[in-house]
This record gives sequence, C-alpha cells and structure tokens, in this order.
Amino acid sequence: MKKGKKLYEGKAKIIYATADKNLVIQYFKDDATAFNNQKKSVIEGKGVLNNRISEHILSNLSQIGIKNHLVKRLNMREQIIKLVEIIPIEFIVRNVATGSITKRLGIEDGTVLKAPLIEYCLKDDKLGDPLISEEHILAFDWATKSEIETVKKMILRINDFMIGMFRGVGIKLIDFKLEFGRLKSNGKNEVILADEISPDTCRLWDVITDKKLDKDRFRKDLGDLIPAYTEVAKRLGILHEQSNLSSVNNITKLSSVKKKNK
Repeated sequence: MKKGKKLYEGKAKIIYATADKNLVIQYFKDDATAFNNQKKSVIEGKGVLNNRISEHILSNLSQIGIKNHLVKRLNMREQIIKLVEIIPIEFIVRNVATGSITKRLGIEDGTVLKAPLIEYCLKDDKLGDPLISEEHILAFDWATKSEIETVKKMILRINDFMIGMFRGVGIKLIDFKLEFGRLKSNGKNEVILADEISPDTCRLWDVITDKKLDKDRFRKDLGDLIPAYTEVAKRLGILHEQSNLSSVNNITKLSSVKKKNK
C-alpha cells in the first residue's frame, strides 16, 4: 500500500493517507519527548521497537474482543490502521501511584492503589494536556455520556488483560495512557481503541528490582531507552527471531557511531 500525503504529525508518529479513504499509514518516529515537549531527543531504533510492541499488544487485545484501529504491520516502522476521529481525551489508567499524581496529591511514590484509577486529560499540547473531570467532558461535548461509559468498560478489560500479560513476563504495569476514536460504521459512530500501547505510553517496572523499562528512563535520565525497550520486547516474545534482534542492534550501533562522530 502506497503512502499518500501527510495528514498529521505528532510527537511520536506521522499519519499518511492511502488510496483507501478508510485506511491510513501510521509511521513510528524515533523522537523522544517529555515534560510537554520541553525535553527532546532522537533515539535511533525507538520507533521500530514501539511499532512491534504496540502491534503485539493491540493484536492480543483484538483476540479478547477489544476493537482497535490496527489492521496490520507493514514493515519495521509502519502500520496500516483504520482512520478514526480521535476523541480529544487522554485516559490515564493508574494501578500504582507514581509520577504527577504523587506530586499533585502528596501520595507516597509506589503506593499500590486499591482499584484502578482512571483520570482524564484534555488532549491539547498548547495547554499542557490539563487534568479535567468527567463533568468537563460532558459540558464541552468532547464525548457523550454513552461514549465515556463504553470507554471505561473497555479500559477495565484492557487493564486486567495487560496486568496479566506483563506479570507473566516479570513486569509490573504501573500506569498507562489510552486514546480512543470514533469509527464510522453503518452511519453510526463506534468507539474503538486507537493510538499506540508501548513503553512510550506505559510505565513498566521489573517485578523484582523495580527497574524502569519505559520512557521514565528518558524523563529522569536513568540511561538509554533502547536496552529497556528491547528487554520488554524480548520478554513478550516479540524479538525472538535473530533477524529482528540484529536489525535493532544494527540501528543502535549506527546511533552510537553518529553520536561519537558529532
């Protein structure tokens, strides 16, 4: 499938049109950002790993009945996805208190929550993705009551599945961000899971050591992202093929050479 014109470019991905008006190509960039784009870098190979990990998770979610935008992975960096109208809300799912919530509420870092906590943020980089309430969402027509209820039910199923999936490979799912979109179906809007699920959008800690295996390594200067993301992919059984391991290693080596030559 050929790429058409660029429709949208975000911090981590680019969306391109295709000949099919219902399908687009999603390209995973190597850009890393934090603190509302105040901290930036390019980390060679990050997009490749996020593409594979997100494909793996979304494919598995499809098998348990969670409809999402993934059609198939095209290559190392690209996926064909369904074109949806993104609901302008970031849904934050927390199982353990860490990050911004500990600063906001004075909660001790690492506090295990009694039940999953769902928070809403308005998807607006210029405003810093502010925290909002369900009442805000309904008041300003960002989503309907029915859509929010549908999303919440999906979120709890996704969370249960992902906790088990990661726990099975020795990883704790601390929190994660989800986005949803409206898909036109028989003249009606159907809400489905969209965007990506990867170490860029999840906090993942090793079960035994609490080692961070996610984007916090970049946020907090804890070390290179690539070994951590590669570790997640290997534990999930994605990079067991030698050819795929070699590809990621070659990209990482190329990155190191570029840095030395600067």
